Amino acid sequence: MARIQLALNVSNLDEAVDFYSKLFGTEPAKRHPGYANFAVADPPLKLVLFEGQGAGGTINHLGVEVPSLEEVRQAGQRLARSGLATATEEGVTCCYAVQDKVWVDDPDGAPWEVYTVLADSPTPAAEVLRGVEPACSCGLPAGRDS
Repeated sequence: MARIQLALNVSNLDEAVDFYSKLFGTEPAKRHPGYANFAVADPPLKLVLFEGQGAGGTINHLGVEVPSLEEVRQAGQRLARSGLATATEEGVTCCYAVQDKVWVDDPDGAPWEVYTVLADSPTPAAEVLRGVEPACSCGLPAGRDS
């Protein structure tokens, strides 16, 4: 099943989790300091909340979660063929998960990712394991080096 992802910046994670739990009738699938995500069945939605990464109530990034690596590859090929600048990441640890993804930016610069989750991770980004500040790629524009 594919589903839309909406990643929001929030000013207070506890308040946001309380609100979205009530709105969608479900608790977060993952919760870590400064981070929560919901796997909402109806409507099919992955809602990701980031505390303190931008003004509360703003979009961090958008995405489409797909069930397989092949669907990520196909989306990347289709987007590139259509003339959009893409950035591909494979096996990246981001948002407490190992993922393969392809990024594009909309005309106003809003970052979109098409991704699949390969495995859970106990850390937000791989750099944490080496004692470096996390550098999760979520929300960075497609024109960056990957």
